[in-house]
Amino acid sequence: MDLKTSQRTGLTVLGVCFTLSVLGRGLQESFTVFLLPISQSFGWDRAEVVSIYSLIALCVGLAGPLVGRLFDRSGPRTVFLTGIALLGGSLLAAAYAEKLWQFQLALGLCLGFAIACIGNVPNSLLLGRWFGKRLPTAMSVVYSATGAGVLLMLPIAQLLIDHVEWRGAYRIFGFGVLALLVPLLFLPWSRFGAGSPHLEKPQASETLIDEGWTLIGAMRHHAFWALFGTFFFTAIGMYAISPQVVAYLIDVGFPPLQAATAWGFSGVVLLFGMLGVSWLDGVIGRRPSILFSYSLSLLGIVMLWLLQWYPNYALLTGFVVCFGSMIGSRGPLLTATAMKIFRGKRVGTIYGTITFGSGLGSALGSWTGGLLHDWTQSYNSLLAFALISVVIGMIPFLVVPALRR
Repeated sequence: MDLKTSQRTGLTVLGVCFTLSVLGRGLQESFTVFLLPISQSFGWDRAEVVSIYSLIALCVGLAGPLVGRLFDRSGPRTVFLTGIALLGGSLLAAAYAEKLWQFQLALGLCLGFAIACIGNVPNSLLLGRWFGKRLPTAMSVVYSATGAGVLLMLPIAQLLIDHVEWRGAYRIFGFGVLALLVPLLFLPWSRFGAGSPHLEKPQASETLIDEGWTLIGAMRHHAFWALFGTFFFTAIGMYAISPQVVAYLIDVGFPPLQAATAWGFSGVVLLFGMLGVSWLDGVIGRRPSILFSYSLSLLGIVMLWLLQWYPNYALLTGFVVCFGSMIGSRGPLLTATAMKIFRGKRVGTIYGTITFGSGLGSALGSWTGGLLHDWTQSYNSLLAFALISVVIGMIPFLVVPALRR
């Protein structure tokens, strides 16, 4: 394979990963559109329905180690096709669910595992074989699928619900996803999984830790738990806020349409945040870039807090730009850091276990944020909790030797 053919194949792999991520993350976040009609259909309270969303996030994280191990053993074809088949089946099952536990099984457990199979863990492992040192930039494109998925899938979901109700929408989504199995079956997965023959091999001096890995060995090193903690506490802080942003903006005085539109615009600025932080990585280095992204997140939370007393468009814009653009912006750099430190044949299993922290933090953050608001009937404790969590998530890059380097 010559260099130009290798580059074209690498871009094709990036396009496949991006498309599947748009589908997975878009369908995950589309649950916010289905929340109200499902709640009204069964007379369930908000907490019961939101538990499905929290379970999705938890299962995405729990499935990370298993998906990473499956990728190491069976390759990308098995992982991605399993994810698409399970994704379509879970959506069809949700269309016929009648009990809360049936939704939790279909949209929580099954959908969560399916999204993990087409999500960041297998994408980073596959792209690492094609982009090497440019992995942060490639992963920035894939992580931006969150914003693209929100912008694309949420309006489609609302239109379908308006025309065929929520059960019909889930049926259409389910059959549409299953139809993708046909073209995916004919992709050259063996070539994709082989990686680029022109990829520059890392120098011995670039490897921070011995490559003779096992998961147990990795878990004995401080860098593993530092990255796990970063994923965990950062996700707690960000997801304690994001599910309730629109309700908060309405409560402080913004019209509902403006509140929803403002937060929806975060899907646009997220792309620029991803690419901007990855660009900074090549200019000022990884650690300063990550710390800069944390600073913007903290500034965004402060602006959101100030909106209670000064509800104006300047602060609202500042919040959306600072907080919205940094949701997940650190992900590509954290991914590249983990794969550089824990390089080896079992990197999929190790990285998947690390990202469990993100899924666990997302579920815990969204659930705790709801509880804090219900208990205090105020957003102040929620915002303080989120602020402290994000600060804790930043600390490993200030004190942990492997991450400081």
